[in-house]
Amino acid sequence: MEQTAHLWLFFVLVFGVVVLPGLDMAFVLASSLTGGRKAGLSAVAGIIAGGACHVAAGATGVAVLLKVVPSAFNVMLWMGALYVAWMGISIFRSGAAFSAAPLGEKQPPTATFRRGVLTCLLNPKAYVFMLAVFPQFVRPEYGPLWIQALVLGAIIAVTQGAVYGAIALAADRARGWLESNPAANVAAARVVGGLMTLAAVVTVFEGWRSV
Repeated sequence: MEQTAHLWLFFVLVFGVVVLPGLDMAFVLASSLTGGRKAGLSAVAGIIAGGACHVAAGATGVAVLLKVVPSAFNVMLWMGALYVAWMGISIFRSGAAFSAAPLGEKQPPTATFRRGVLTCLLNPKAYVFMLAVFPQFVRPEYGPLWIQALVLGAIIAVTQGAVYGAIALAADRARGWLESNPAANVAAARVVGGLMTLAAVVTVFEGWRSV
């Protein structure tokens, strides 16, 4: 019973982190609006794959390096923020319909998936979580550490899939309406681009302060 409560607490914490607007959510939203449902779900799959890499890093102790060498965390912080800010500014300046894929030529699902992985790997919020929260839920008395890591990783993946998947599907439905309303489409591009850029700025501020 204690271990079950332990896992429920972990789920609550993960859900709280995932539903907070950030780099991953902004990327999924923009991908679905620019490329449709397939692009949005490919972005979600990439985020989940990136999350699995974070779990592997946390379970093997790689995250300890980022704690011992804060400058490494700051590098990841700036790289992730600049990457998402670049996408946000590109969307904001394009003024094009979302269906025109303002980040360039329409990307195949595999390319969107790779971008999703990269976005997640460069998301400092994930590293903060792996450093501050994840180690507290891996305990020797609960059995082999690798099994615990798999269970915790599955909770993270399911939560990401549910939250970001819902956002991708909702954005895809909104995309159809935007395509038939050019003025609203341009305004939405401004809003989404601005939100992505704002998310990058807030990420730098909050992440740097927490180091």
